[in-house]
Amino acid sequence: MRGGDRSERRWPPSFRTPSSSPPSPSRASRPATAPGPAPDVPGRVVRVDRGQCDLVTPLGTLRADTEFVVPRDPLRVVCTGDWAVVDATGNPPYVRALLPRRTAFVRSTSSKRSEGQVLAANVEHALIAVSLAAEVDLGRIERFLSLAWSSGAQPVLVLTKADLVPDETTRSHLLADAATSAPGVPVLAVSAETGEGVDELAAAVAGGTTALLGQSGAGKSTLANALLGRAAQTVRTVRDRDHKGRHTTTTRNLLPLPAERGGGVLIDTPGLRGVGLWDAEDGLGHTFAEIEELAADCRFADCAHVAEPGCAVLAAVESGTLPERRLDSYRKLLRENARLAARTDARLRAEQHREAKQRQALGRHMMERKRGPRRRS
Repeated sequence: MRGGDRSERRWPPSFRTPSSSPPSPSRASRPATAPGPAPDVPGRVVRVDRGQCDLVTPLGTLRADTEFVVPRDPLRVVCTGDWAVVDATGNPPYVRALLPRRTAFVRSTSSKRSEGQVLAANVEHALIAVSLAAEVDLGRIERFLSLAWSSGAQPVLVLTKADLVPDETTRSHLLADAATSAPGVPVLAVSAETGEGVDELAAAVAGGTTALLGQSGAGKSTLANALLGRAAQTVRTVRDRDHKGRHTTTTRNLLPLPAERGGGVLIDTPGLRGVGLWDAEDGLGHTFAEIEELAADCRFADCAHVAEPGCAVLAAVESGTLPERRLDSYRKLLRENARLAARTDARLRAEQHREAKQRQALGRHMMERKRGPRRRS
């Protein structure tokens, strides 16, 4: 949110939706006849800067210090979408406490310390924006969806720049491929330039908190402006040589959606070049639901779907009912999630090391049996 707009912005009544209203802060310590504004008020974070954040409160939009709620855990830092208790009488006002999150979209950072980064909090819908101006990366879609399901939000896959694919047959094939990679997820083709699909998308996310996520160049800022009904976000063109974006959005901002479209709020996020998994086991189960269902019919409960006899997943690949690409993507993301879990959990790391040694020993044993007993010279 840009500096001069903070005091003038009018937040619609739909800002306080039943599903995103915070618990009332305790007033036990307040004087019964305290003059002026109450010291503690609830607020929702609409933007975070270094050491400070902007919050919407019953007293209006406040800028507050966050130094009293700086934790060592990076997953508990103040994030756009958080609900907080603010001491409005402080000079300056400051955040006294963060309230528990219902949902949080988290990715792992590129840091060697295996830290998680919260991108948006208390979100009902996660819009995954994918541009049709470039080749659609189905594996990246599955990665985003796994994180979205793990966050606790309902993912919605938005294929942007649909006007650049005027051929209906080509577009239907792209939609079908995307739908195959997103079971149980609404898939919408949208063009912010022509308005195609915008009303349908607005209706799908009305009344709640929606996070807009995707790579740079996916058209998120243009889509955000179309949903907001005004030019709130700066838009830049992608590079012609590789269709990559230029990081137009640099902060995560919570913006009110128009009441005539159902209200709610939108969290626009900067483009993501790296999307590492973070505690995404449940999300992988949702994203690859058909593989999880097939796995229930495998002969062995611990089937790895590699070469085991009686594997229902491999049988589906051989019959053509399950694309081999889906299985490869599933294996890849499972391995990545397991590696991350092992790096953050010493006990699990030791267990995986022990299992690896057992597999090596079994492999040597099977090789010796295949070769037969050695002859003594």
